[in-house]
Amino acid sequence: MTESNTIEPNDPEAPFFSATLTPHRSLGRRGFLTMMLIALAVAFWSGMRFYVLGAWPIALFMLADVGLLYLAFKLSYRSGRAFEEVHVSLTEVVVKQVAANGRMREHRFNPAWARLTVTRLADEGVTRLDLSSHGRSLVVGAFLNPDDRESFASAFGNALADARSGRARPA
Repeated sequence: MTESNTIEPNDPEAPFFSATLTPHRSLGRRGFLTMMLIALAVAFWSGMRFYVLGAWPIALFMLADVGLLYLAFKLSYRSGRAFEEVHVSLTEVVVKQVAANGRMREHRFNPAWARLTVTRLADEGVTRLDLSSHGRSLVVGAFLNPDDRESFASAFGNALADARSGRARPA
């Protein structure tokens, strides 16, 4: 999550709070390659042992497991391309949600009516953030972990309060 809180002095349309929310992926490109090479080596050597023992179908299943592991990680990385941009100005709140396939949806709210509902569980922390206004509701930052949701909820809630009061805090 990246955020900035700056305002242009005489422009109520200028966003004074901006955040880009992105999902976290703990395994980088190099780690993925290393993991796949290790999995392939283990499957190959184990498969060769089964092949020599006459159980050749097991070798095929072991290689299929590596293929499925590769596919699962590729799908996970593909979903990691999704992101959300949140902008708050004195006159509107804009949430731009971009899906992994590139499809973009933009939602606009009046900050005077927009409400941020934070759902917390005692043992997990913040589990859900809902932005709602006039019967419309939008889940924000669903892919964030609880700690990132907590910090974003605090910063976003403060920005909404500032927009409602008509004052914007510079960074």
